[in-house]
Amino acid sequence: MTASLSIRPSTEADLPAITAIYAWHVEHGTGTFELDVPDAAEMARRRADVLDKALPWLVAERAGEVLGYAYANHFRPRRAYRFCLEDSIYLADTARGQGVGRLLLAELMARCQAAGARQMLAVIGDSGNAGSIGVHRSLGFEHTGVLRSAGWKFGRWLDVVLMQKALGLGDAAAPVDR
Repeated sequence: MTASLSIRPSTEADLPAITAIYAWHVEHGTGTFELDVPDAAEMARRRADVLDKALPWLVAERAGEVLGYAYANHFRPRRAYRFCLEDSIYLADTARGQGVGRLLLAELMARCQAAGARQMLAVIGDSGNAGSIGVHRSLGFEHTGVLRSAGWKFGRWLDVVLMQKALGLGDAAAPVDR
């Protein structure tokens, strides 16, 4: 019998695992266009920034091991974007293909909707990132565009895929301002 997966809010104790997971993606993946691995202090700063905005930063854990994390942040810093969030999801390489990303994204969306968000955007690095595109599509995100050759990493040009999903009433009614 395998231990069950839990999705929960991240804690400071999760930062070493979060930092290691993201480092792998910076060094080996095209889902992030970051070229230099941020240290633990920088990852702690990023997490604190998200939490200070009362937005979720979640981890997926099984048997005490963090398998991935997801968070949402404002799409852009201007106040008019306050109901529009961008999601970020990163999995340990060993956790890919097990449904962990889908569970993280579903919980992230639910928490963002409960917090009053009306739109969620996925800004996916690399048009060949079938896993991320598929996870978002499976949860109702629609393809809204491609930024062609927007990044240069690993000696090649990479596209950015844009996907979007309305949360709650979406744009059918005015939001409750916060």
